[in-house]
Amino acid sequence: MNADAIMSRVEAAQSPASDELAGLTLTELMKQLRVPGMSVAVVDNFTIHWAKGYGVADASMGRQVNTSTRFQAASISKPVTALAAMHLVQTKQLDLDVDVNKVLRSWQVPVSEHTRKQAVTPRALFSHTSGAVDGLGFDGYDPSARLPSITQIIDGKPPANNKKILFARAPFVSSKYSGGGLMIMQQAIMDISRQPFDSFMEKAVLGPLRMSNSSFRVPNSTDAASNAALGHDKAGLRSDLPWRVYPELAAAGLWTTPTDLAHFIIEIQSALRNSGNKILTQQSAKEMIAPVGVGRYAIGLAIDQRDDGWHFSHAGDNWGYRAFMIGHIRKGYGYVIMVNGENGMALMNQVADRIANAYKGGAEELPPPQ
Repeated sequence: MNADAIMSRVEAAQSPASDELAGLTLTELMKQLRVPGMSVAVVDNFTIHWAKGYGVADASMGRQVNTSTRFQAASISKPVTALAAMHLVQTKQLDLDVDVNKVLRSWQVPVSEHTRKQAVTPRALFSHTSGAVDGLGFDGYDPSARLPSITQIIDGKPPANNKKILFARAPFVSSKYSGGGLMIMQQAIMDISRQPFDSFMEKAVLGPLRMSNSSFRVPNSTDAASNAALGHDKAGLRSDLPWRVYPELAAAGLWTTPTDLAHFIIEIQSALRNSGNKILTQQSAKEMIAPVGVGRYAIGLAIDQRDDGWHFSHAGDNWGYRAFMIGHIRKGYGYVIMVNGENGMALMNQVADRIANAYKGGAEELPPPQ
């Protein structure tokens, strides 16, 4: 399929229009929903078919979005962290099914009636079945604020602005989304690698996958060369802050582009067919898409059946940013959408629908961001 023709179809008013929003061009749609900027990348036949930026990275300055503009990935940080954990599994430094306390040096999961028979494991933490009950997300911090350490975040101690991560049930009994669980894995990865988390992620994942516009380091807000999209509110306006900072790197701290995340999608798809993969073995890729039997999550990824088969995906929701990533388990198809506005979910649903119609004639409906 011709990429230019596909882009033109996505950008045009949809005919017949299923609703008022579908009857708008993409430019009109972004204006209607007050989302300043968006970036999209589409994978087809195990390669990046096209990528394009729309609108502005900063509504007050008019700086344009391009395919190198970095957005906050929010919770899409979690599956990227999971891929790094699989690297440690492959090098025999981590076991997904042993007590995570065996690799933690700086902090320990409390022993309780819930963990005596079944310990909390990396698999449980990555699949949101560990028994942790912290729920969704983190609030972020003013870039000038004093940031908490990882253990302060886990224990809910100042200057952390979250509550303590508590374990209220045994592992694998039920599924409850837990950003705190990923913080425990961030500490585990640091304890195993004996490196700062951002440095390890660069060496283990971002570099090998050629994710050259990705980092777990916060961009310099005064450096225009950082080409970072700024966060905007529901009215499409900037606040006094360029963005909020998330020291919860494994859970919410990745800065990246749809093009770079498309490389992540392709790596999983390639590893599953054992052809062209750069980091993951085929067995590791199978682990990442194998749900534990409770809930929809496997190792860092949500697994769902859609109209044309099974897909892996993850959504992201930080202040001022929304993101969504999806890949087909068998076919070399997928896409990533990232926006810099609080109304981004409605826009992403429209774009997902248009991409689906352009490629395979079916509508997509995104799950709620997490």
